[in-house]
Amino acid sequence: MRYRQGPVRRNLQPSPMLMPKRVPMKKLATLIAMLLLAAPARAIVGGGTPQADGVARVVVTIVGSRGNFCTGSLIAPKLVLTVAHCVQPGAEYKIVDRGADGAPQLLNVRTVAIHPNFNMQAMQAHRATADVALLQLEIPLKGKSTVPVGAPNIPIQVGSRFVIAGIGVTVRGDGKSGGATRVAGLVATGQPGTLQIRLVDPVTNGVRDGIGACTGDSGGPVFEDKPNGAVLVGVISWSTGPNGAAGCGGLTGVTPLTLYRDWILQTARSWGAAL
Repeated sequence: MRYRQGPVRRNLQPSPMLMPKRVPMKKLATLIAMLLLAAPARAIVGGGTPQADGVARVVVTIVGSRGNFCTGSLIAPKLVLTVAHCVQPGAEYKIVDRGADGAPQLLNVRTVAIHPNFNMQAMQAHRATADVALLQLEIPLKGKSTVPVGAPNIPIQVGSRFVIAGIGVTVRGDGKSGGATRVAGLVATGQPGTLQIRLVDPVTNGVRDGIGACTGDSGGPVFEDKPNGAVLVGVISWSTGPNGAAGCGGLTGVTPLTLYRDWILQTARSWGAAL
């Protein structure tokens, strides 16, 4: 598997708020089996709705040889969009998915491209950074839908509605509660812009436990409704618990694609895929 990226930052670990601790490589097969056999759980932490159709049809699972698992979106038959912190050098990655008939598929990743401006320290501190990556598969992923890549409507207003999707856990710390695709509707809070968007459950407003991204949802798609349907406008980067505490169910941090869409399109073209 080949990598294309900017300078590698060593000894930096993915954010524990969205990603589990690494486990020995020999446990990767067990992790994959768990994800393939997982029964549909309740949802993204705090609620949400399990789905197999609609926007959920573009969602795939990314598993790494270091034991981490993340979410990705199929934007072309051989291209998966995710976040940079999920696919750092030094590990091998595979795509796990269930086909249209429900049968599991395990696909090899040929190349990983990480945005050259990604900064792990910024992401871990919940600051804006180019937390975007592309994965090129060896063979096309069949039986799935693809989603157009766009950008949020500008200016982004507080209260603007977005839909997130992911395969993460429904109970923090319980890996067995993950593996099924779930979606949730959240709204923008704070000072949303082209660098970062912070989403909250409109019912709890981030001050008590609510719906939000959690472990395994990193890289998951963030959708906005457009005249022609849902468009992928961002990726899930991090989360917090209520009132900014560590955990899940408070804020869901999103990297909007406004500044990175051109890089995605150019990288795809360099691989022979026109989006």
